[in-house]
Amino acid sequence: MAFCNSCGATLTPGTKFCNKCGAPQVAGTVASPAGAFTPVPAAAPVSVQPTTGGSSALKIILIVIAVIVVIGILGVATVGFIGWRIAKSAHVTQNGDNVKVETPFGSVESSKDPEQAVKDLGIDIYPGAELRKNGAQSASFGSIRTVSANFDSTDPADKVCAFYKEKFPAARVSSSDAGRCTIVSNDQKNMVTINVESHGDSSKFQISSVSKRSN
Repeated sequence: MAFCNSCGATLTPGTKFCNKCGAPQVAGTVASPAGAFTPVPAAAPVSVQPTTGGSSALKIILIVIAVIVVIGILGVATVGFIGWRIAKSAHVTQNGDNVKVETPFGSVESSKDPEQAVKDLGIDIYPGAELRKNGAQSASFGSIRTVSANFDSTDPADKVCAFYKEKFPAARVSSSDAGRCTIVSNDQKNMVTINVESHGDSSKFQISSVSKRSN
């Protein structure tokens, strides 16, 4: 079926002039009637680009981890270098049971001489108590000196505790329990710690002293 190019009237195929409006018709041309639906071309598909938020967050996390790893490696290297310098410059001398270590930060002396260690404690030893074998040590670093000694007694812990509580009536810490006690006494230059505990029918105790030597 043919239609007029001008007014859209129905024409007989091959008609050269419109019977309604007289408009000339082009051969082989078919016009759409007025109001005829003209299909609209489909819209071109829109490509959606993937968001890069997740990728950026992952990159940030990886960068942070890399920085932490680098800092850790640098820290370990620094500590190792300092340790190497100290070990290289340290000098160790030994005279019998006395050992002296000299470092860039000062010197450390230690001794396993029981008699010297007991003397360095500077306090009375419980009557009849025996120093354990290799039970005493002393060390000094700069002006600070530490002494520790371990003893055994055939008397029960209660008697040993009573002895030292009488020696240190103004102790800052004095606690006792069944078969044990702890006494801590200190002043500006010296701190003494005594730990006593039962060992069967007997007892064992440790005395530690930390003192500051006068220049």
